Amino acid sequence: MSKKKKKIPSNVIAYNKKAGFEYTFIEDFEAGLSLLGWEVKSLRQGKVQFNESYVFIRNNEAQLIGTHITALMSASTHVNTEPMRPRKLLLHRKEIAKLIGSIERKGLTLVPRKLYWKAGKIKLQISLAKGKNTHDKRQTEKARDWDRNKHRVLKANR
Repeated sequence: MSKKKKKIPSNVIAYNKKAGFEYTFIEDFEAGLSLLGWEVKSLRQGKVQFNESYVFIRNNEAQLIGTHITALMSASTHVNTEPMRPRKLLLHRKEIAKLIGSIERKGLTLVPRKLYWKAGKIKLQISLAKGKNTHDKRQTEKARDWDRNKHRVLKANR
């Protein structure tokens, strides 16, 4: 019996699976990224890890912190490659104002979920999220197990 994996669309560079288990998502935003040339080349080859990254807003600018983009071996020697540098997110002022209000008043957090290509540009999907409690995580796991069992029974009855 072979296990079928969920197909990730071809335009997705990286996906943060851990975030879905840790947070309940409220609203999604699409942000551009301010990157250097060597970073774009590395992203084309999928050399990125952003499971431990987060979005931080300072001085009315959103920044992606904690993302590790590995430099390619063919990167130029005169370029200083800093894999963990903060990267500026490109959002509209109204979106940043809305995010600041939600974070400060409602106690929500910003979580990066997906890094992908859109019309030749690299985009980051960030979400306003609320952290799950332990019982919420258990409830999510129960629902996932129930769906899995339900599909097994339906498949066996065919």
